[in-house]
Amino acid sequence: MYVEHHDLYSEFPEFRDAIDILRAEDGYFAAMFARYNRLTGKVEDLEEHDMPVSDFTLEELKKARVRLKDEIYHWLLAYRIGQRHPLQEK
Repeated sequence: MYVEHHDLYSEFPEFRDAIDILRAEDGYFAAMFARYNRLTGKVEDLEEHDMPVSDFTLEELKKARVRLKDEIYHWLLAYRIGQRHPLQEK
């Protein structure tokens, strides 16, 4: 079964440099990045290996990934315009 990959560099190619900088300099962003990759890996593994899991479980994992991706996107936008995200350390 073909599985579309959703790594953040592919999802946000225009933010490649910002992702690298934030991963190196912001612990919270780095944790979100790692959480997103773990979640994406789990979803892709379930889809690729056609593992027995309920549709509800798979959809909940995908929804969690979308929420996290949205949060990451807002951090990247804030970085781009030179603002700190409210949760960033001072």
